[in-house]
Amino acid sequence: MAILHYNCHVFLEAYYASALIGAPLVPLNYRLSPSELEFIIKDSESAFLIAHSDFYPKIEALSHSLIPKEHCLWTAPTPQALSRGINYEHALASSPSEPFEWGPGDEATAQIYYTSGTTGKPKGVMLSHKNCWVHALGTIAELQMTDADVWIHAAPLFHLADAWATWAVTWVGGTHVLVKEFEPKTVLETMVREKVTLTNMIPTMLNMLINHPDFSHYAFPRLRYILSGGAPIAPEVVRKIMEGFGCDYVQTYGMTETSPYLTLSLLKDHLKQLPPEQQFFYKAKTGRPFMAVSLKVVRPDGQEVAPDDREVGEIIVKGDTVTPGYWKRPEETAKAFKDGWLYTGDLAVLDREGYVNIVDRKKDMIVTGGENVYSTEVENVLYQIPQILEAAVFGIPDEKWGEAVHAAVVLKPGQEISAEEIIAFCKEHLARYKAPKSITFLHQLPRTGSGKIYKKGLRDPFWEGLEKKVH
Repeated sequence: MAILHYNCHVFLEAYYASALIGAPLVPLNYRLSPSELEFIIKDSESAFLIAHSDFYPKIEALSHSLIPKEHCLWTAPTPQALSRGINYEHALASSPSEPFEWGPGDEATAQIYYTSGTTGKPKGVMLSHKNCWVHALGTIAELQMTDADVWIHAAPLFHLADAWATWAVTWVGGTHVLVKEFEPKTVLETMVREKVTLTNMIPTMLNMLINHPDFSHYAFPRLRYILSGGAPIAPEVVRKIMEGFGCDYVQTYGMTETSPYLTLSLLKDHLKQLPPEQQFFYKAKTGRPFMAVSLKVVRPDGQEVAPDDREVGEIIVKGDTVTPGYWKRPEETAKAFKDGWLYTGDLAVLDREGYVNIVDRKKDMIVTGGENVYSTEVENVLYQIPQILEAAVFGIPDEKWGEAVHAAVVLKPGQEISAEEIIAFCKEHLARYKAPKSITFLHQLPRTGSGKIYKKGLRDPFWEGLEKKVH
């Protein structure tokens, strides 16, 4: 069963109902094109579709044999939409009230989330019922969630960065607050009005909130935690989040394949005795392992790296929150796992306290003149420049060095700074070979459907006709 919808109660109903009747839910990104949606619906073998009538043109563009008319349920239906389906609320009202048996069991598939497809055809990540409930219990314990908590779904519910809270918040009897789509002013006003206590947003969303011109006019006395996940975040942005929202901050890291959390930057008890600046050092890291997983940082030979905060290795994980595999992709599943461990493709260092800090994705690491440059390290410096709103660093072809460090930046409204000044600032704070050799100024950075910066879309035009080295 697929769903193409804005954030609202219908999305929560679909998650609950599909789990109960044993029909895996396939959340669809409504920013996708009709051809992309058709591929996912066909690949997932979805037989039913719940959709908001705003998306009728996209559904109408699909093959009419893909979803039978009587299996298309429309919310906010228009006469046009009803010509190819039925009214969602009418279907609910006329459905029998016979009791269901309690679900299909732990190992059955609960949801199938499709990856963004930045490296090829999208893959369906299967999450089992056990994946979901173990992750929910883990987050409840880690974040000490109770029935007094109010969670705002500001990130899209078709993406797991927010959707995991569907289960945890309901389990403790907390309150769900939903905004249709992310719009900074609406989100800020809703957080204040509904007395939100915690939420998770991707860094680009949080950056937009703290840079909103009216941000200083809002106060959040009930807010316990702001969680950030889905992409790396610069320490300078973390500092502004904590100061602006006046609450604690938790950096998270995870994958769709892991339900999603793998680490949280929550402080161990003995670290809470440290001075605030030393505490911040840990809070701004990727975090220590989430309680429901086993996590290692390993060398290419599989041996663990030294916990010295310097040696770089790949993060590998296993546990009851890790996907059983990719839908109808046994070869892809076998490629992702080795000896029961999922290889994430994320490069990180590990400190003596067991806190992980991601330095890059394997595919995003830049090799210039034989030296490794991790894009997040350069981006963290760029975010210290007051004029810069957003930045993305990647490698471009260079005849002499193989690759050169390049940065795409978006300036804050009304701000000015030259490429030469940006490069000079980076050279003051980094080894010279790590500083960008060139800068592109953009009005906005491209994003994936989930709101992450689409670095591949920035990088690919520079490499057209060339083959980027696989590291």
